[in-house]
Amino acid sequence: MDRIILPATLCLAAAAASADPALVEDVTLVHGGDDWTVAVAIRHGDTGWDDYADGWRMETEGGAIIGTRVLLHPHVEEQPFTRSLGGVTLPAGTTEVFIRTRTSVTGWDDAVHGPVAVPIDAID
Repeated sequence: MDRIILPATLCLAAAAASADPALVEDVTLVHGGDDWTVAVAIRHGDTGWDDYADGWRMETEGGAIIGTRVLLHPHVEEQPFTRSLGGVTLPAGTTEVFIRTRTSVTGWDDAVHGPVAVPIDAID
């Protein structure tokens, strides 16, 4: 039994070590009415259901989560891909935001993309 467990453990460790983060290629913020729509373009080496970019979130500089976009399926043939989140309310005084990605293998990335400037001139 020990011979079976050890190789399986090594395989899992190797798979986790080879996982790549999802990279943010572009962020667009559009103001409309009282809220914002945020579009994020992501590139990741999606291989299928076992390893794919499965979300992104927008955060303040202090790490407070402003909004989260769940990605429900792999984008193996669509790279990079852009997905939006509407109805986002920014905390008062926010001038920049940060985007953090998530993959099905590694979870939320330690690194963030940004800062992304909030287009203040777009606010009426």
